[in-house]
Amino acid sequence: MSDTVDTIFARLKRLSVEANLPDVEESTSYGNPALKVGGKAFAVVKNNETIVLSISIDDKDRLIEMAPDIYYQTSHYIGWPSMPLRAAMISDAELKERLIGAWRFRAPKRLAVSFQS
Repeated sequence: MSDTVDTIFARLKRLSVEANLPDVEESTSYGNPALKVGGKAFAVVKNNETIVLSISIDDKDRLIEMAPDIYYQTSHYIGWPSMPLRAAMISDAELKERLIGAWRFRAPKRLAVSFQS
């Protein structure tokens, strides 16, 4: 059974609320459902299988090496601070941790500094 884009987006919204992420906006990015902070997307539902998160390139490489069943890269994302992941393969606990990291990566500095996770 594959999730729908709406179901995956609802999961992202729920986890961002559970993480107490401030100033999260529901929006779109290139026509796809997205969560933004400070007008910048940090989590996007690309399709029924894929979430794309903002992340530093160093962290992206580490996660892909650590869990290639969850995290991967296509030629489109090489050299960019974004990483696709398989929505069905990641636990809520790990996804929440990655959402916090993506939010911190994209949030305005003053907001990121004031956030306590």
